[in-house]
Amino acid sequence: MPREENQLLGLAAAFVLVAAVALMVAAPARAGTWAVGADLGLLGFAAVWLVCAAFATIVVQRALPIHDAYLLPIVYLLSGWGIALIWRLTSDFAIRQTVWLVVGTAFMLVIVLLPGDLRWLRRYRYTWLVAGLALTALTLIMGVNPSGVGERLWLGCCGLYLQPAEILKLLLVVFLASYLTDRRELLFQTIPGAGAPLPRRQALVYFMPMLVMWGFSTLILVSQRDLGMSTLFFGVFIAMLYLASGRWEYVAAGAALLALGGLLGYFLYDVVALRVQAWWNPWADPSGRSYQIVQSLIAVAAGGLFGAGPGQGAPTLIPVAQSDFIFAALAEEWGLLGVLALTALEGGVVLRALRIAAGTTSAFGQLLAGGLGALLGLQGLLIMAGVVKLLPLTGVTVPFVSYGGSSLVASFCAVGLLLRISAMNNQPPRPASP
Repeated sequence: MPREENQLLGLAAAFVLVAAVALMVAAPARAGTWAVGADLGLLGFAAVWLVCAAFATIVVQRALPIHDAYLLPIVYLLSGWGIALIWRLTSDFAIRQTVWLVVGTAFMLVIVLLPGDLRWLRRYRYTWLVAGLALTALTLIMGVNPSGVGERLWLGCCGLYLQPAEILKLLLVVFLASYLTDRRELLFQTIPGAGAPLPRRQALVYFMPMLVMWGFSTLILVSQRDLGMSTLFFGVFIAMLYLASGRWEYVAAGAALLALGGLLGYFLYDVVALRVQAWWNPWADPSGRSYQIVQSLIAVAAGGLFGAGPGQGAPTLIPVAQSDFIFAALAEEWGLLGVLALTALEGGVVLRALRIAAGTTSAFGQLLAGGLGALLGLQGLLIMAGVVKLLPLTGVTVPFVSYGGSSLVASFCAVGLLLRISAMNNQPPRPASP
């Protein structure tokens, strides 16, 4: 197991190093000079990434001798590739993302090294979620936007910014996993002799705390116009109901409610109307409200099969390319092959999470691992589909790849929890006491 993990991490390190060197050479090639001093920082980023990846692997292998051997190589490959892409777009943001990589690694290792099992998450589910809701609610009063314009979704101090919704999404998964575990039999009992699986009327009472908590968190996000995160929350909510019950009617009902919510949002909020109009017909105003999505589609088309090459495209023409549209930047310079590779890696994280969920005997561990996998998968699907105009743009980040410190730290915390659950799956039985 450690040998396989080390080999995979070595392959990831080779890829990140090659990408960094390619970008370092591409910059002076575009300028017609071989003065590469300005891009030597790329090697510094690669060195920091390598230290984080190697240190995290060593600590995890010692603390959790038997764990999922694929998670760390995949997530560090994604994060290294992401920082290389961000560096190509804007070095200032890449430096910040590298710092956040160190912070995310530290938080992941704290979760890995915490003593005991995960009962402390399950026992204090209301405390965790209320704390997350309160922190998110503070943005209504003290919220800021680092760019100076737009929705105030961050809390900032001394040049550092935190997006509480990124923390809240993890706490919501923890709450749902804990609540559904304790109430599964009551929530999903069926009426004897009924032709279809219908919940008992008494069981509806047990849905109320969960619905209230979810509704309150969504209300806060809608009031801040962060509809992308609200959509993600709702999707995770429905996914976890399905994981707990195995009933497709919850998915169908959720899809209907999501369509209804989108219709109401279209008439109530200008930002939703603009995004839907830009999705439906971006060519109606290609230099105005649809400029981002049009530039994204042009970049994706220009990438072709093999792409223009690292550092050889023009993804900087896309506004906010380092965050919302990093998928389009990757498509232009790495082509369809790069897009398929990124999609496979993101899907690999989800697959490992579901495999961990299937391998544990703990009901809470099953729902927590499955919920984290659904969270990361839906988040990536929403933004990647939005960039290529399959869905209206939501503005969330590609997990581990897009610029965003809060998102990166939250994603690494999710990995820490998945590693703990995978280690619990493989713990040897305790020896019998004499």
